[in-house]
Amino acid sequence: MDIDIDLPTSFDPVKAFPAFAVRASMVREGDLVPHPCGAYLQHVPVDPLTGLAAVPYEQAEALGCFKIDFLHLHVYDEFAEREDLKALLDIDPDWTLLQIPSVVANLFQLGKHLDVLQAVKPRSIIELADCLALIRPQKRYVLQYYLKDRLKARPMLYSKEHGEGGYGFKKAHAVAYAYVIILQLHLAKAPKH
Repeated sequence: MDIDIDLPTSFDPVKAFPAFAVRASMVREGDLVPHPCGAYLQHVPVDPLTGLAAVPYEQAEALGCFKIDFLHLHVYDEFAEREDLKALLDIDPDWTLLQIPSVVANLFQLGKHLDVLQAVKPRSIIELADCLALIRPQKRYVLQYYLKDRLKARPMLYSKEHGEGGYGFKKAHAVAYAYVIILQLHLAKAPKH
């Protein structure tokens, strides 16, 4: 099982939960190093030299350890209050911004996929989510079908049956990522202070 939680960049699970959080570890070039975003909120063996989980995350799951990835999203740093963020999500963004290379270059997940955005020209949250699914290597082939008939092609985007190696991008993830991009579009349009 994989759990990802999106948070502002200032969040540190070890500081937030000092009594029991332990930073996950991995092995790189023979050394135990911190996992970029994973932590355990349970009792796990701790390496006394590094303070990291003594068992690398790849093996820890088999031992019953449950890693949570605390992902830092810079867009959340722009909002002091949750209500401000929610209010923007109720407003349609300027969808034409998705056709501007300098704007797209800074977007979460889509920064290198201007070609898909220019072909699809999304005008809704679901179409933006579809673009996020279309950029996955195992789903790129669906683009030609999608451009002909979005409704018929959409199930292919989120199905393991229509992906190389049984890969399926979860629609819930795509929609969640699309909301992050909508926030970025609103911020791109906002006057700079």
